[in-house]
Amino acid sequence: MTCSEKGAWMSEARLGARPSMADVGRAAGVSAQTVSRYFSGNGYVGAETRRRIADAVESLGYRQNRAAGSLRARHSGVIGVLTVGELVHGSAQILTGLSHAARDLGQMLMISQVDVGFEGDGWQREVARAVDHFLSAPVDGIIVSASIPGVDEALDAARRLVPVVNLSERPRQSTGAVSTHSFTAGLEGTRHLLGLGHRAVIHVAGPASRNEAAERERGYRAAMEEAGLDPVVLGTARDWSSTSGAAAAESVEPGTFTAVFASNDEIALGFLSVMERRGLVAPRDFSIVGVDDMPVAAYFSPPLTTMRLDFQGVGRTTLEMLHAMIRSGEEPARRIIEPELVVRESAAPRAQGG
Repeated sequence: MTCSEKGAWMSEARLGARPSMADVGRAAGVSAQTVSRYFSGNGYVGAETRRRIADAVESLGYRQNRAAGSLRARHSGVIGVLTVGELVHGSAQILTGLSHAARDLGQMLMISQVDVGFEGDGWQREVARAVDHFLSAPVDGIIVSASIPGVDEALDAARRLVPVVNLSERPRQSTGAVSTHSFTAGLEGTRHLLGLGHRAVIHVAGPASRNEAAERERGYRAAMEEAGLDPVVLGTARDWSSTSGAAAAESVEPGTFTAVFASNDEIALGFLSVMERRGLVAPRDFSIVGVDDMPVAAYFSPPLTTMRLDFQGVGRTTLEMLHAMIRSGEEPARRIIEPELVVRESAAPRAQGG
């Protein structure tokens, strides 16, 4: 609606009957349902939309019907959680954190998992079905946790109805998002090996279709460039499993490296196992650092040095952010949960002449 059209509409509304909620919506350029959510607090209304509605209410002299308002429903107390990708250690721990926070805040979770292949396609229809189900339930808000590009954009229509928090390493915007910091994990994990005197540091990458793998590789490359060294990336992983780490270990020539930064603990385990069979044992013959700090990492042989990611903390932070958005209508700044280096026996100073 142009400014002149808006002014004409307001003039007509003043001359006619008592303005309605639909009148306010037309003047503000939103639906009557959005105006209803503005007054009731039962659902999400963004800050800019709230400002336009408030201006329209004042210009039209609209007064809410309190009798009708007393009949409105309260929040459903249900939050939709959409996960796109395989259920691995990180995603399982995030769900645990979400569940703990939901219990503490008196919320219920409606969870939909869209399990896509590592080629990262074919998810669009399933995501649309899940979102439609959430909105018809209805839910008060949606959390989307996806490790592949494009999923967040698929929820743009839902954002006009309910608040959405994006749990992603590569969010599109600086608000309403939570993530771990895989770039820092790659940077600091590689720096640790460099600090031990290693110069021939290779990276066993995760699956190329996953945001986390790309960010960890980017961190590794940044650390190598910082040290004036050439990066060497083994990028053949088909998934996050030990099988991918084992395949990388089969392909690399012993003696061409003294240290390894692995994209996750599972990949590190596969690499360690095959190298031991080939006669190379950590940390005697090479050092290795992983990412995640899975509970079993402390019991690898040798116990694994790794970059710990607080996935449960990510889940809790995400739920708390969405809960606040539902009540305030404001989108808070992006939250990043930083990794922590956990030093164990798998990484040691480079042997002289090594």
